[in-house]
Amino acid sequence: MNIYKALNEITEYIDSHLEEKIDYEILARMLGVNSYTMQRIFSLLTNISLSDYIRKRRLSVSGEDLCNNPSLKVMDIAIKYCYDNATSFSRAFEQFHGIKPSQITKENKLKIFPRIIFEEKNEIKEPISYEIVELDELILYGTYIKTDNDHIENDAPRFFAEVEQKNISKYGEITYGMVTYEESIEECHEKTNAYWVLYNKEIPELKRVVIPKSKWLLFRINSQEAKDIHDMSQQFYLEFLPSCKYNLSQLPELEYYHDNVTDFLVPIN
Repeated sequence: MNIYKALNEITEYIDSHLEEKIDYEILARMLGVNSYTMQRIFSLLTNISLSDYIRKRRLSVSGEDLCNNPSLKVMDIAIKYCYDNATSFSRAFEQFHGIKPSQITKENKLKIFPRIIFEEKNEIKEPISYEIVELDELILYGTYIKTDNDHIENDAPRFFAEVEQKNISKYGEITYGMVTYEESIEECHEKTNAYWVLYNKEIPELKRVVIPKSKWLLFRINSQEAKDIHDMSQQFYLEFLPSCKYNLSQLPELEYYHDNVTDFLVPIN
């Protein structure tokens, strides 16, 4: 599968259905994965969630509609672009464009959020080695820093070093790293994009995190360097995942640090 071609089909479909409720399952089938996996791939490549992308495209084209026909009722435009009421639409519109929809004239300066078009690449890839493992429930203790796809490559090693330097004499070496997303498990307490450092021992002053028993794809990295781990993560999402039949589960990704290697663990159904 050419992932970039499939993603272009997704953004084209979205643009053709902005006036309707968009079924994520239809988008997922275009990519050959489940809905959650499709959303993760999209957000990783664009650093914007799929729901936020759709929202901004709707606000963008609604501005064009009102500018071309200022006599349109705000309520009609709100309904057209799937808002429950004129108030919520007006609030979102003003936040995006900087003016209220009722203030639109042909002279107004509006913003456009263009459709994302992916560059279609065709490259010969090297084989990627992996294992399928099942892990029992993990009870870990740790702390985290908020981050995103654009910054985690720098944020993660900096935060890791800070926590390790501060706590190594008290708690020993950090055992796990964890990457959570907005759809993370309840036990993580915070539903946010974040990088965690975790210990596999009880430390009451740190947050308790429970990772349920699950099945994982394991990719062994002969390094504990942040760049090598980041490169493996990118390779997984851009090369491995679009070419396989595994679907992700809504658990965080784990990095298990041991014996001078890192096991990059991705949860699957």
